[in-house]
Amino acid sequence: MPPEVAAKRALIEPPHGSMSLRHQCDLLGLHRSTYYYEPARESAENLALMRLIDAQYLKTPFYGWRRMTEYLRREGHSVNHKRVQRLMQLMGVQAVYPKPKTTVASPDHKVYPYLLRDLAITRPNQVWSADITYVPLLSGFMYLVAIIDWFSRYVVNWQLSNTLDGRFCLEALQEALEAARPEIINTDQGVQFTALPFTTCLEQAGVRISMDGRGRALDNIFIERLWRSVKYEDVYLKDYASVPDLDTGLETYFRFYNHERPHQSLGYRTPAEVHLV
Repeated sequence: MPPEVAAKRALIEPPHGSMSLRHQCDLLGLHRSTYYYEPARESAENLALMRLIDAQYLKTPFYGWRRMTEYLRREGHSVNHKRVQRLMQLMGVQAVYPKPKTTVASPDHKVYPYLLRDLAITRPNQVWSADITYVPLLSGFMYLVAIIDWFSRYVVNWQLSNTLDGRFCLEALQEALEAARPEIINTDQGVQFTALPFTTCLEQAGVRISMDGRGRALDNIFIERLWRSVKYEDVYLKDYASVPDLDTGLETYFRFYNHERPHQSLGYRTPAEVHLV
């Protein structure tokens, strides 16, 4: 890393108040991806296994560690279930019994009701969803959070992190709320979304909080479909080598996804054509 970049990175503080990570990077003339210059690391062998797990999980999200272990063995990999369990936990995935969880719920967090049952979604910014997914790199991996509008499928905001702490989710939310305010936001019960700073930010903005009920496999179906699109149409094809490359590539992809990629469910309009009306 160039010395001048390292010096600027040392000046950045965790996001607080109105001073988001992106804003601090802008003030310093530093691309935000350089703040997470190094991806999370694992051995080359484990990274290869994680890549296989990730691709298979998108196809069969109901696979737990037992079936995933058997799948890897059939692919010629000598693995035991403890190793597969650890890697799946590191990636933040588990079988949809009933829902894939990127995080583990805090046992003492406030329980928010599920507000979307039988709700007619009829307009943009009525309901947003947020979720996290694992993203492979050639020599490591990152985590990606995205916020999507249910009605238009428009990706309102996204952010990368090399850890699963909640700061990058809070920053993504704060930036999204600068552009618009949904009536409801739906998430899983992971610690990033049940953390007090995240829920307080929503409550202060007047946004109602909806959380997936245990036993609900399809609560965030639209963002799960987004993950498949992102990975099969971009990440797996590009095999990004570095975090800055991934950040730039995702920025290009999400621009394409929002403004150029037609959706059959939207009458072959783009998310932006539906959302920005």
